[in-house]
Amino acid sequence: MKSTWGAEGMLAVEDIELFYGAAQALRGVSLSAEEGKVTCVLGRNGVGKTSLLNAIAGHQPIAHGRISLAGKDITSVKAYDRARLGIGYVPQGRQIFPLLSVRENLETGYGMLRRKDRFVPEDVYELFPVLKDMLRRRGGDLSGGQQQQLAIARAMVTRPRLLILDEPTEGIQPSIIKDIGRAITYLRDNGNMAIVLVEQYFDFAKELADSFIVLDRGEVVASGDQAALAHTDIHRHLTV
Repeated sequence: MKSTWGAEGMLAVEDIELFYGAAQALRGVSLSAEEGKVTCVLGRNGVGKTSLLNAIAGHQPIAHGRISLAGKDITSVKAYDRARLGIGYVPQGRQIFPLLSVRENLETGYGMLRRKDRFVPEDVYELFPVLKDMLRRRGGDLSGGQQQQLAIARAMVTRPRLLILDEPTEGIQPSIIKDIGRAITYLRDNGNMAIVLVEQYFDFAKELADSFIVLDRGEVVASGDQAALAHTDIHRHLTV
């Protein structure tokens, strides 16, 4: 499908700050994501990576700064309206519906689609063929890796223009990590989707990222393009 974003087809996060009560989670964080590219957010546990994604998706309000999608200011837009504008979010821990079948989990993405678009795109099953074989199985009966595939597939059903992935390799067996990597590469190379990926597995991030930021204590401490990601100084911000 040809992109309709045009020259402004990107996410722009500008100098945002986020608080949980008196505790400040994000301090002047900026990030951009372009269609056809993967922007990777790196850092140790507890440095603000998930808070950043929640701010982008609208699950957590920001105290300062601006978030725009395709040139439109969405800073004050509610999460469900951001989803309708084309933000697909695969949260940490997958959060599928364990008592619903695989088919029903996929169909939960239909709510924001026009009636004529309420079907599962064929590339979902091409990327994750195991799901087609398990359509009647309950989501809770799938392995952790299969649940992660289902969570990504469910987001794909909504035809997102921006796909946000929070640590998709966490607790996943190596063979499925490779499948997820291939899926992200496929979605990036289609050229009509911007992808923001939070990841701790450095080799996985290095292979996929076109650009990156590294967070530490809620601040951006390093950023650059894919070539800069290979620099050894980045490792000190990732190791415990």
